[in-house]
Amino acid sequence: MKRVISFVLFTLALISNHSIAGFNQAPEINLPGINGNVQLEDLKGKVVYLDFWASWCLPCKKSFPWMNKMKENYAEQGFEIVAINLDKERKLADEFLREVDVNFTVAFDESGKSASLYKLKGMPSSYLIGRDGKVYASHIGFRDKDKLQLEQTIKNLLNK
Repeated sequence: MKRVISFVLFTLALISNHSIAGFNQAPEINLPGINGNVQLEDLKGKVVYLDFWASWCLPCKKSFPWMNKMKENYAEQGFEIVAINLDKERKLADEFLREVDVNFTVAFDESGKSASLYKLKGMPSSYLIGRDGKVYASHIGFRDKDKLQLEQTIKNLLNK
């Protein structure tokens, strides 16, 4: 029931062109990344799956293969993934990334300021940002049963 309500709210948000995740515009991030500075502003015009993760988070580790697949499947349609690591020590994130393949953007926020801006309530937490820079959906945790709904939400926003 909760999943149905979430999907209905997301669909209504797309129809009415309003965000539902507690933000109008997505809070800006400006963080160091693996391949240089990462800013959401640079991704305007794309649909962005913004994911917050940490090396100690088992569901986070399980989400990386799925995020790789989503990036591979939808990149040509203007889909980007930005995964923000919140470990207090960068070396923990680097160790994690040596074990897990990534084909998407990874940024690092040892201070946790970006997590505060997005009012994180659990790990991992993800936000789906539309081409207009608005937050249209959010999700806490990562479970196999959620994959299809998350992908459908991505497809809906790409086709908006």
